[in-house]
Amino acid sequence: MTRPRKRFAQHWLRSEAILEKIIAAAELKQSDRVLEIGPGTGILTRRLLEEVNALISVEIDRDLCKKLVKNFGDRENFILLQGDILELNLNETLTDFPKFQNPHKVVANIPYNITGPILERLLGTIAKPVTPAYDSIILLVQKEICDRLCAQPNSKSFGALSVRIQYLAECESICDVPAKAFYPPPKVNSAVIRLRPYLRENKVKDPRHLAMLIKLGFANKRKMLRNNLKSLIKPDRLSPLLEALNLNPQCRAENVSVEQWIALSDRLLDMQ
Repeated sequence: MTRPRKRFAQHWLRSEAILEKIIAAAELKQSDRVLEIGPGTGILTRRLLEEVNALISVEIDRDLCKKLVKNFGDRENFILLQGDILELNLNETLTDFPKFQNPHKVVANIPYNITGPILERLLGTIAKPVTPAYDSIILLVQKEICDRLCAQPNSKSFGALSVRIQYLAECESICDVPAKAFYPPPKVNSAVIRLRPYLRENKVKDPRHLAMLIKLGFANKRKMLRNNLKSLIKPDRLSPLLEALNLNPQCRAENVSVEQWIALSDRLLDMQ
């Protein structure tokens, strides 16, 4: 049996029940082109190949690539790329394989140590969203990250990450995943999350300004928002803006919804 490698943060799913929940959450159709990140031993790969027209799997571990090729290399709907998902230019790499270009869904059990960079790779940033956006992104992530991505204002888990991701996508927790569902068991519990990227109707006027505002606002979560933003606007001038957005002038960043962040950014720009 292949041993998981710590340097690649490898924890392989072995629960068939969780596997079926992942497949169901992806709402797969035969015509789908799916990107899988970190196929590992191929438990999810095998199920995906049964459901879709084209599967692009990206694996950094060369030894695992050999096993994946041995097990699935003869499948016409499968292509394996050996490399780092954070560095690969997918479409450039797949130039000679048009059937596999432009995957529009992602289904993956990702390495937890690079969750943030992978989210940015798949969604982009407020200032520069990924276009065209994926139809859906199903990820197995650390439960704490799932909670933060799905958190609502006024909760402890709601932070800058919540605002940035929810600006770019709808976030939905599918199910919790206990550590025993993996080999070897990680030291944390996990969860399956579904992200549905969208192009906002309520777009902010200046995405870069919004991104900067969120960073400043959450710089010190214990401080009131008006104190975190005093480098941009004097507290006595900010208070009326907050009241106009139905916010307490003494609110903290965690009390401000995504829509209110957008409105606040726009109003601050109008005052300049």
